[in-house]
Amino acid sequence: MVQLRKVHGSENHFFLLDQTTLSEKLNDAELTALAQQVTDPATGILNGADGVLVVDESTHDNVLGQMRVINADGSEASMCGNGLRTVSRYLAEKHHTNQFKVETLQADLQVSRQSDLAANVPAFSVEISPVRFNPSAFPFENLGDQPLIDSPVPAFLPGLNFTAIAVPNPHLISFVDEEEINNDDLGKLGTMLNKPNEYFTDGVNVSFAQILGPNQLFVRTFERGVGFTNACGTGMSATSLAFAMVHPNLGHFDDPITVYNPGGMVKTKVHKDADRYYIDLIGNATQTHVIDVDEADLHHANVTVKTTDVTETDEEAAYLNFVDGLPTVSAVEVKK
Repeated sequence: MVQLRKVHGSENHFFLLDQTTLSEKLNDAELTALAQQVTDPATGILNGADGVLVVDESTHDNVLGQMRVINADGSEASMCGNGLRTVSRYLAEKHHTNQFKVETLQADLQVSRQSDLAANVPAFSVEISPVRFNPSAFPFENLGDQPLIDSPVPAFLPGLNFTAIAVPNPHLISFVDEEEINNDDLGKLGTMLNKPNEYFTDGVNVSFAQILGPNQLFVRTFERGVGFTNACGTGMSATSLAFAMVHPNLGHFDDPITVYNPGGMVKTKVHKDADRYYIDLIGNATQTHVIDVDEADLHHANVTVKTTDVTETDEEAAYLNFVDGLPTVSAVEVKK
């Protein structure tokens, strides 16, 4: 028997698989099939998840481990900030260290343990980079050949301005009022831009953000390959950068920004070093279940669990207690 872990950052849920613990590692086709099977809320395990985090060894110098992100639909994401926090915690506990780098698809990123957000709510800070604005980084088409920064796009939604930032996942961001963030427009736009379309040919994560005050946001995201999630780490990071760029009187570089989301709250810090932008994403890294599984079932994407196979931690109760203490800032409810 080997183990899967169910984890979450801001209620963005994943199953975590450490390939180094297996007799034979899963190949890419097997990982795709496994993600599609176990994450399905109807036919998967433990009510499904948003994806599978795959931990492995790294061949890069001074890097502790590798993370891959397989979405619920089987596609692979460039990065996942919420997932990276949980992988960072797993590697920190496995290797007894609190500051290191993790290899992701496009960059080796610095991570570190932070003070707990509350009792039994461990937290990590993870670097979000590289940051790009050029159309080829997404890619996007038929929106001009220059970066899209705080610009109207009537073909999307009249009356709203949009900013496109890749971190490296592609994000389309609009700052809106409370009514707009809670109506159906985000779902309609996210669905349109993640089907075959003439603008974002590879799809895009779409976030609506409500400015709550100086260095305070509420962010809701329709995530490519997933749909609505309780939180999107790279989405909150990209939105924080857009906040500081297009609303500099309210969003400030190098200061902590509080970002509320349907799954709770994180902190971000956005930085500019010469021509390089990067973001620190700070939030919970919660482990809710440890699941014993037969390795053969992983290879065949046929994972089923009995009650005796699952050990539930008390961390979810602690996290929800933390969330209950947060101010109510949106009508969007947390999916528990």
